[in-house]
Amino acid sequence: MQVDQKETSIVPRDDVQNGEFLESQSIIYCSKKLQEDLHLLGLKIKQHEDNVKFLKNEKNKLEDSILDLQVVLGKYHYATQPKIENDHHSSNQSEEETLEQILRREKSAAGILCQLRLRHGTDASHLSLTKDVLGVVATLGRVDDDNLSRLLSEYLGVETMLAIVCKTYEGVRALETYEEEGHINNGSGLHGLGASIGRALGGRYLVICLENLRPFSGEFVADNPQRRLDLLKPKFPNGECPPRFVGFAVNMINVDCRNLFYVTSSGHGLPETLFYKLYSRLQVYKSREDMFHALPCISDGAISLDGGMIKVTGFFSLGNRNDMDVRFPKPSMPSNIPDNVSETEKQLTEMKWKKDKMLDDIKPEQALLNAAKYNFERKKEEFVKFLAESSAYAMQHQMQA
Repeated sequence: MQVDQKETSIVPRDDVQNGEFLESQSIIYCSKKLQEDLHLLGLKIKQHEDNVKFLKNEKNKLEDSILDLQVVLGKYHYATQPKIENDHHSSNQSEEETLEQILRREKSAAGILCQLRLRHGTDASHLSLTKDVLGVVATLGRVDDDNLSRLLSEYLGVETMLAIVCKTYEGVRALETYEEEGHINNGSGLHGLGASIGRALGGRYLVICLENLRPFSGEFVADNPQRRLDLLKPKFPNGECPPRFVGFAVNMINVDCRNLFYVTSSGHGLPETLFYKLYSRLQVYKSREDMFHALPCISDGAISLDGGMIKVTGFFSLGNRNDMDVRFPKPSMPSNIPDNVSETEKQLTEMKWKKDKMLDDIKPEQALLNAAKYNFERKKEEFVKFLAESSAYAMQHQMQA
């Protein structure tokens, strides 16, 4: 049989044309897919850039508003600040005495910290070492009655009264650093600061981290500027309240206006974090007899105004009371803050909280923007490489043709 030469050449030519067609279609598809991916990534970048820009603008607005409110409050505090003359005001003296007693403990962490703030004033709060320190326990509370102040201070003990209160765990870490083997680095933190001012820090000291404390989960007393905790009064099984029950210790601590509206990142203030942790539901009675009579109702300890003390259920502290030299001072200003000032303080606190939240929102948005830009660059490199390979393929095919 003879075979037609034209017929034998038709099939291979069709196969080649079909292969070329499929290859070109594949190139076109991949090209469009890469371009679409780049377009989508470009849209994501634009979206995240707009979000970051918006959040930063809102943060700047909050900062301006915070500054305005701080000016207003600064004028109020200056106008109402007791003027120091030859005859010192008794409440002002009490605050100075508390500070003096702390400073006398030269080798204590609280003494070093107070010495730093005494020398540098408000500038001390901007130092990396102390910018996250709110203060010392003894300086953060105020008690109207001197006898009650002594009892509440004695209940906590000197170590706790001298404890340093930090806002965050980062602030705790800044106070002390360690070498590779775990030894304290005496040239940094509070140890280094103490050595620099001639007050070498000795022994242990207590630090309280507010953000790690479990806050009170109940309600607050309505319309109370001091944010008193709405605690249920102790009751006997018959439903009656023990006679001569004065109240709960945590609600007898006043927080001055400088710290009254301070809140943690989760929105909790000092009454429901620091002082609730220190005193919990510690009950106060008129006398020891009243306190012992109320034993069935006491769950978290109690004190009496004549010196009785129950640390926790079943642990009685007997003997004469200790004369506490470091104790809570009296309020330097009336605890009843004018409504307009109280509202302004509240607004300031809310704005600061919103600003912190805004900063927390900016970080992940910025991270998403950076990731989108990185993915865009990777995809662009892939597209450029694809174009180069496609061009080389086209040139090779042209030469073969």
